[in-house]
Amino acid sequence: MRRVIGLALILSSCAGPGSAPKPYDIVLTGGRVVDPASGLDGVRNVGIREGSIQEVTEEALVGVTQIDVSGLVVAPGFIDLHVHGQHDESFGYMVRDGVTSGLELEVGTDDVTKWYRIRDGGQRANYGVSVGHIPVRMRVLEDGGDFLPKGAAATEEATPAQIAEMERRLDEGLQQGAVAVGFGMAYTPAATDAELETMMQVAGNHGASAHMHVRGNVVGLRESIDTAARVSAPLHIVHANSSGGRRLTEFLDLIARARARGQDVTTEAYPYGAGATAIESVLFDGWESYPDEAFTRFQWVATGERLTRETFGRYRSRGGTVITHDRSEAMTLEAVVHPLTMVASDGGISNGKGHPRGAGSFAKVLGRFVRDEGALSLMDALRKMTIEPAERLEGYVPAMKRKGRLSPGADADITVFDPATVVDQATYSEPATPSAGIPYVLVNGVFVVRDSELVPNAKPGRPIRH
Repeated sequence: MRRVIGLALILSSCAGPGSAPKPYDIVLTGGRVVDPASGLDGVRNVGIREGSIQEVTEEALVGVTQIDVSGLVVAPGFIDLHVHGQHDESFGYMVRDGVTSGLELEVGTDDVTKWYRIRDGGQRANYGVSVGHIPVRMRVLEDGGDFLPKGAAATEEATPAQIAEMERRLDEGLQQGAVAVGFGMAYTPAATDAELETMMQVAGNHGASAHMHVRGNVVGLRESIDTAARVSAPLHIVHANSSGGRRLTEFLDLIARARARGQDVTTEAYPYGAGATAIESVLFDGWESYPDEAFTRFQWVATGERLTRETFGRYRSRGGTVITHDRSEAMTLEAVVHPLTMVASDGGISNGKGHPRGAGSFAKVLGRFVRDEGALSLMDALRKMTIEPAERLEGYVPAMKRKGRLSPGADADITVFDPATVVDQATYSEPATPSAGIPYVLVNGVFVVRDSELVPNAKPGRPIRH
């Protein structure tokens, strides 16, 4: 049992009137503090007051709530730059995976003000959104799709007037506080190179990062890198593992070469061999020509069944999420351990359904790739989860300068985990299974996970916006 010491007991040990310092709200004692931003890796006590880290020290500290975390790792809360489904259920799985800030930056929204207003009542984790080219294009071209295009936004070239309106809406979204500009060119193949450059110019004008799902694998990556360079837009390539596919090594090498030229390009990966997307999306146009054996790689999220030609066609006409098993664990490991990649889940759980990445991405890296396989050092893994995503955004979003760090003045977003037991438990058949070995998670100095359980009604998450 971890010792939780009350204020009365603490103060009774303080000698003499006036000798007791003002106690911190929370003190975490005796944990192994690992902070990639500073390079600290040592046993320290952490004092938290009014939502901020006040002290990280070897000296004894006094707290209203004092928790012994000896034997556990105390790390900055994990920052996920690529989440979907920012609602209470999904956030419940994220925080039990150690995530304290989850941002929807790939698809984004076409109405930034409304998006934040809907979440004004508080969330379990900090939250933020991009203004997205996909939803803006859907609005302007009157596409009736839900999350992704299913009609004109995917298949029709925009007129000059429509491009001008999309440009205006992206600019407006950034002025309303969007964190970035989101792009999914794989889902909008009818968008011309000129349209892409116009939209990315908006990001460049503001200094906001463009979070890009490229089209056409390596060809699309070159297109995105070249366009971002012309308009001076910071560029972030989402899920390098799935976008790179079997050409992953070449894919990552292109990013490395762009960075060597001085271009601001970053990327991310999630630690699973299967992807997931909408079965009705343009990605599967031409499915009728697939060989029969190709359909066995598809798994229908709603039932867990593997598909056939007949069931694929039936579900595509209905619409929904399909998991695609098309990469090996070796390819996954190559992506995650690469020095350029951050960890980002591309996940979300709704009504108990989804992809296991929505519940287990960060614990899988820590438990399987760090501890079990020794493929990454703990410091490097945490760097990919904390300071690197913070630094990706902080040039445009100053609030991120207080996140991803475990030092005085930083927001008290903290994840405490057991390096011997942390592990993902979510599977493709049971995705809504929380990770294990993460007993404490704090968001802005408030416990959202305590003794490995969600704290009822704890919603201290704040909006992250420009």
